Amino acid sequence: MGREAPQQTPPSPQHQQQQQVSFTVEQLVAVNPYNPDILPDLESYVNEQVSSQTYSLDANLCLLRLYQFEPERMSTQIVARILVKALMAMPAPDFSLCLFLIPERVQMEEQFKTLIVLSHYLETGRFSQFWDEASKNRHILEAVPGFEQAVQAYAVHVLSLTYQKVPRSVLAEAINLEGISLDKFLEHHVANSGWVLEKGHGKGQLIVLPRNEFNHPELKKSTDDGIPLDHVARIFPILG
Repeated sequence: MGREAPQQTPPSPQHQQQQQVSFTVEQLVAVNPYNPDILPDLESYVNEQVSSQTYSLDANLCLLRLYQFEPERMSTQIVARILVKALMAMPAPDFSLCLFLIPERVQMEEQFKTLIVLSHYLETGRFSQFWDEASKNRHILEAVPGFEQAVQAYAVHVLSLTYQKVPRSVLAEAINLEGISLDKFLEHHVANSGWVLEKGHGKGQLIVLPRNEFNHPELKKSTDDGIPLDHVARIFPILG
């Protein structure tokens, strides 16, 4: 009579947990995005994004979807941080994507109403009103490092689509800087972004921005007016 194989004991819960931790959050989201057991990992990952100044839209959308299925587990602090991070990703439409997954009753809370107003100001390029509103709600925004710099980068992006030469006063209002802070900002972009300062002083000074297809339409390649050569080549045999 042969020897019986030794009985294998199932892995302990602690061992299973150690295996779970070895997976990255991105892997957990990819394998089973609707598993409520990963909710704490996703919440921790939001805080990690805040502290490390990184960003994962997919992971944050996954968490918001899980909150829809388990609203009693929703952390409004975490949701607010997700929305602030989404604002920092503009001009990407991340804020709207996240907001779509947040219940209307939650959106009616004061901090979320504020974030929605801030989003509207950014989308419409009303930077002066944005900074005024942001200054009244620093407790929400200062919880996420890098917010001010991200919005300044977005403001510069918008100006670069509109202006060939932007007045110093317009730039100052858009990025909420003045004096020495503005001078250092300009010096950085002159050295790293191809900006050129025209002669002049004070608010009347002009900053020449790099050429692109938006502030110099002649650089835009037209795809509507011409017929690609390969299309013409195909037509000739037919006409013949």
